[in-house]
Amino acid sequence: MPSEPVVRTERGPLTGIRVIELGSVVAGPFATRLLADYGADVIKVEAPDRPDPLRTWGQEAYRDHHLWWTVHARNKRCITLDLRSPDGRKPFLELARTADVVVENFRPGTMEKWNLDYPTLSAANKGLVLVRVSGFGQTGPYSKRPGYASVAEAMGGLRAINGYPGQAPPRMAISLGDSLGGLFAALGAVAALQHRSRTGLGQVVDVSLAESCLALTESMIPEFDRLGRVRRPSGTRLDGIAPSNLFKTADGVWVIVAANQDTVFRRLCRAMARPELADDPRFATHVDRGRNQDLVEGIVAEWVAGHDAETVQRLLDDADVVVGPLWTAKEIVSDPHFEAREMLVPHYDERVGENVLGPGVVPKFSASPKSVRWAGPAEPGYHNAEVLREILASTPEGVDQKESQ
Repeated sequence: MPSEPVVRTERGPLTGIRVIELGSVVAGPFATRLLADYGADVIKVEAPDRPDPLRTWGQEAYRDHHLWWTVHARNKRCITLDLRSPDGRKPFLELARTADVVVENFRPGTMEKWNLDYPTLSAANKGLVLVRVSGFGQTGPYSKRPGYASVAEAMGGLRAINGYPGQAPPRMAISLGDSLGGLFAALGAVAALQHRSRTGLGQVVDVSLAESCLALTESMIPEFDRLGRVRRPSGTRLDGIAPSNLFKTADGVWVIVAANQDTVFRRLCRAMARPELADDPRFATHVDRGRNQDLVEGIVAEWVAGHDAETVQRLLDDADVVVGPLWTAKEIVSDPHFEAREMLVPHYDERVGENVLGPGVVPKFSASPKSVRWAGPAEPGYHNAEVLREILASTPEGVDQKESQ
């Protein structure tokens, strides 16, 4: 891995859009990371005495620095302002006059307490979009509650359908609810900017972590509404979708074989040298296979167990059957496809003095490149002087005078 900084200057589809990031940790910073990846000028505001905890969060540290910050702070400039004080709010409002979007993920009521509610922001900039991310949204009986990803996943319905029947529903080993909220926040920001392009007016985008989780539950709500069915965990498979499961190869590798569609199942049968299975009335249609899920997946499991992983992959690739191995980070970082798609991108982390691999930008744009242009700065307030000179053309009292490097 190279040891020098990797800095790119391509212009992305959101080049020319300025975003101010307030809040901390995951949901808000993830939303603004996406917008920054697409070329927006993201200015992250931290309190002088309360830097974003994400700087020290994450399961692993390298040279005493946690690496999550390296990913979510990329492509951003960092300044410090004390929004609790008039001396901090004044330059923030001046900064908001130049911005297109403000993203905050405080508990509802916090911005109002600081006299930075949307009417105040809109008076300074009528085209400003305010994206508000919280556990349960800005309105409703639960709006004042604190909300984390774990509770959002639970109350939004995702946890109840995860895991194995009869066991405590596990969570993903990531902050899924926060990232979903951040994803909808970024989408909402772009949609609101499109609205502004027609009307000239900004608006409030109200994102709930719990609702972001609920939005992913497919047909779970109408199934209960019309049929009274409460969906439960189904382990490594989806009930009624077969064959589509994890199967272990002869050399101990778990692979996914997904052949529940009729045409794909027929190809799978030919690849297994069992073409007659496709015409068996128990397996002839998607519905039939769902009713006989244990039986059909047992047949596939036996076939997979008789071959090593390389052979299974080759035979099913040749047959145009959906198949893939279960990978960890170890396999992902050595994969030529992810590398070719620029999904393994070096971030220069000045805290450790090296490039650190991180996830690339999704999606890919054919006409407006996007990139990881730089990693997040090591210290809060790193860009204070730069931002003040460039945007505010002054250095208001109450702003930390840390020189930009």
